Amino acid sequence: MAGRNHGEVHRSDRIGWLRAAVLGAQDGVTSTASLLIGIAAANSGRSALIIAGVAAVVAGAMSMAAGEYNSVSSQRDTEQADIQRESAELEEYPAVELEELTQIYEQRGLDRPLARQVAIQLTKTDALGSHVRDELGIHDGGSARPLQAAAVSSIGFVLGAAPSVLLAVLVPASARIVAIGAAALVLLAVVGATGARLGAASMTRAAMRVTAIGGIAMVLAALIGDLLGTVV
Repeated sequence: MAGRNHGEVHRSDRIGWLRAAVLGAQDGVTSTASLLIGIAAANSGRSALIIAGVAAVVAGAMSMAAGEYNSVSSQRDTEQADIQRESAELEEYPAVELEELTQIYEQRGLDRPLARQVAIQLTKTDALGSHVRDELGIHDGGSARPLQAAAVSSIGFVLGAAPSVLLAVLVPASARIVAIGAAALVLLAVVGATGARLGAASMTRAAMRVTAIGGIAMVLAALIGDLLGTVV
């Protein structure tokens, strides 16, 4: 039979930026909407909402970028340290490393002679790459990218937060809480479903999970804002 293209599309290489994008957007929607709902429930005016909203967007975007950059940089540093250690061990103990690779393939279901043969062949072809992939579990598509994670997370936060700020400015005071809350719940459902769709997971389950968490946060913010507004 003539050879054919495999045709399968896998999404595991998206996991790094996808996680950062979903986390940034979800946090942007939830934190900003909750903050504005809390302030609105305390009977604050439009100017206070605008100031708080803009400050929340700027601070939140910078915080998400810094947090993602530091977190992913730490992951990258750990990966690089493991790769350097593996490289040194291949230089000093090639026989031991060959046996490790053989045992890895045995554990995956190959019999001993075939596992040994595969380990020898892959060691000849790319010893370090084989150990990085099969022993350390580090793949090119899933390696840490700090700048990408920081940028995607920050952009996601801004996009998630912006609608709540716009609604706080445009909607009359009597309808602000309902409008911001309803829009936020819809956005959270979209964020959850989109993240699941890109990752080939259950869209319904992800949307429900993200929406439920955000809804609880907004209800608590409204209760606290109303309480503090009444006391003050």
